[in-house]
Amino acid sequence: MRLLALFMLAAVTAASAAPSESIETLAAEVRDAENAFAKSKADRDLAAFASHVADDAVFFGSKSALRGKAAVVEGWKALYEGPKAPFSWESADVQVLDSGKLAHSSGPVRDPSGKVVGNFNSIWRRAANGQWKVVFDKGCNVCNCADKPPETPAS
Repeated sequence: MRLLALFMLAAVTAASAAPSESIETLAAEVRDAENAFAKSKADRDLAAFASHVADDAVFFGSKSALRGKAAVVEGWKALYEGPKAPFSWESADVQVLDSGKLAHSSGPVRDPSGKVVGNFNSIWRRAANGQWKVVFDKGCNVCNCADKPPETPAS
């Protein structure tokens, strides 16, 4: 009985332990993954784009969501045609859950001239093998509002 109790205690402790990597290290991994994902666009490499998308991903569009990797890749295929990318993006902020399993990446979206035309938000999930994949992605246009948005507690 005592051995069973020790085994259960060890299992609970292992399951609740923090990841061996620091949050900063994991955030750098996500930032690198996001920027490699963005580089696939500049390189016009749809296969590289697809390699970053989770099988169960949801990418939000202006009219509806693309559900699943196959639908996302098919939906983005036209954006990879032609010699120049119609837009680019880069990770500016990454936050990782303390569990080390999910992360949020966001940053500017630029037109071909470099003008910021939007912002993106991506949720990344870390697989058992340590690889990060996009599970949710949503972009929005830049607001050219005269009013300043309300400040949040973290501002």
